[in-house]
Amino acid sequence: MKAAGLSICHFSTADILGGSAKAAFRIHQGLGELGHRSRMLVRFKQSDDENIESVWPDGPARLWHRAAEIFAMRSGLQYLYVPSSRRAVRHRWVREADVIQLYNTHGGYLSPFAVAGFSRHAPVVWRLSDMWPATGHCAYSGPCERWQHGCGRCPDLAAYPPVRRDATALLWRLKKTAYEKSDITFVAPSSWMEKVVRKSPLLRNFPLERIATGVDRTQFNPQICTKERSASRAALDIPEDAIVILFAAHVLEENSRKGGQHLIAALNMLGRMPNTVLLLAGVGGETWSELQPFDTRLAGYREAPGEMAKVYAAADLSVVPSVDENLANTALEAMACGRPIIAFDAGGTRDAVQHMKTGYLAAAGDDRDLAEGIKLLVDSRERCAQMGKAASQLISREFCMNRQAERFSNLYQSVVARRRKSES
Repeated sequence: MKAAGLSICHFSTADILGGSAKAAFRIHQGLGELGHRSRMLVRFKQSDDENIESVWPDGPARLWHRAAEIFAMRSGLQYLYVPSSRRAVRHRWVREADVIQLYNTHGGYLSPFAVAGFSRHAPVVWRLSDMWPATGHCAYSGPCERWQHGCGRCPDLAAYPPVRRDATALLWRLKKTAYEKSDITFVAPSSWMEKVVRKSPLLRNFPLERIATGVDRTQFNPQICTKERSASRAALDIPEDAIVILFAAHVLEENSRKGGQHLIAALNMLGRMPNTVLLLAGVGGETWSELQPFDTRLAGYREAPGEMAKVYAAADLSVVPSVDENLANTALEAMACGRPIIAFDAGGTRDAVQHMKTGYLAAAGDDRDLAEGIKLLVDSRERCAQMGKAASQLISREFCMNRQAERFSNLYQSVVARRRKSES
């Protein structure tokens, strides 16, 4: 068996929309460059990649799929009946696959039982974008630890993805049944997710690999940012000599997990700082100028990597105040561009943000400590530049996209060989 040449079928809610989707797309691209036949099935397709298809139907059938999704949410039977799941399991790309790779599967296009169906065709590699595979319904559990004991009596049914009724104990048990019938190897992209797997009664008995998220250095690097800096600032009406603090999230308002409320509190503690601008990148943000004292600019949501790189080019530092986080793509991309990170020591963030080396790690949830980290870097352009340089070097060493693809390729060889040995 050659080192390259496997057929891989990926499943992701989307191909390029959102952090998990972007990570999946980069792996898909990297595997193609290594010579594998890489194809992806999604619910939402937005790229023009011919090796990506949507499993959701067009026309009247879509109404039935949507009705099933609404019923599942209202009844609490989250994703138990998903019409597109049957289509996905029978798809010709699945039948042709040597390995099936899963990412975010809680987008209303797959049932938890699909993993058992996939396993009948090929071994499954599941890169854990969040905690959903280990819980009764939520993607991030917050302080709740009931996922370690079977769920039930859920304290937050509104946590994404939400349900109306508490069937979490049943959903947890059904996931257990589906997994026990499956050939799965889990992949943790962060030390935090690795710990989640080892604590989870649903996941801990399966093989586990740790593979760091890869960043495309051709799109995100200090050289591009230096070249684009002046033009990006001019486009955003930011003075050339201003210190720019960036906060980037897919959704900027009413998104407590990403910690915008903590950043607002920290900025209010600091008060207005001279020649300093807050730059927001994401959907919304219009209310922020009323909630904190800093001069504020809105970059909007930028889907294309090249457009997001222009946002990093306009910034001097980036704040990642997430309270529950695997390891944010925005942190890794900003670091690749030579921007230091001020973040809470939460989730897997410490894998990349090394305190006083590549950024500042504030105690989780401590708004005053977050404010101190922001002030430390705003007050010293030299320190900011030094940390940014170290951040970019760390990304080159440990979060390279090519290295990520090679590690997945090696893992596929291993799981395929193991499967063939068990079937012989």
